[in-house]
Amino acid sequence: MRLFQMKSNPYGMNHMKNFLEDNFVSIGLQGIGDLENADERQIRDRLENAYGSNEQELQKQLEAINLLVCAMQDGDYVLVADRDQGIVHLGDLGDYFYDELSDHLENGLCHRRGVTWLTRIPLADLNKEVQELLAQSEIIAQFKYPLPRAELYKWSSNLLENQRDIAKFGHVDEKTIAEAVEILKKALQSDDVERQERAAIAILQYVKY
Repeated sequence: MRLFQMKSNPYGMNHMKNFLEDNFVSIGLQGIGDLENADERQIRDRLENAYGSNEQELQKQLEAINLLVCAMQDGDYVLVADRDQGIVHLGDLGDYFYDELSDHLENGLCHRRGVTWLTRIPLADLNKEVQELLAQSEIIAQFKYPLPRAELYKWSSNLLENQRDIAKFGHVDEKTIAEAVEILKKALQSDDVERQERAAIAILQYVKY
């Protein structure tokens, strides 16, 4: 499983409401047709015809398309930040699909991935590595570390829902687990209520699995 960030404002307009209500994310780029079975040469030709982009801009568009259509897979995860609200929405990604009815100037959100939204996370609570991912300027970007490094399981048990998922987080020896549990127990005594809550969630998840 992999993690991606996506911006909610392709074409400069915020589409967060659409993303949440209709359960999808999109990079925009209308006017180039369905991309599911198109090769790179075909996509490049379509982009040049539709946008007449210079080489630098064309490469950015191709990279965004490659990430949305090819790199992302059903079951991967996506983060979409709402900085006005100070929160990040975490979603479970579905398949790529082309919405022909949205392929026009007024909308443009025709290249989509379905999303099952899992939870909202306070932006300030995310670790440094995830903050770096969200700070990237690209409309879509992939987390460069293994998924466990994002520590999103603190907010979503979906990431630890079965033993197979646990295995993907790596094998940890019993001594290290015991030390980690002791740290969490100490965090329960913290004066910081949010820290107490996060520690409690982590302990309950450990007990469950």
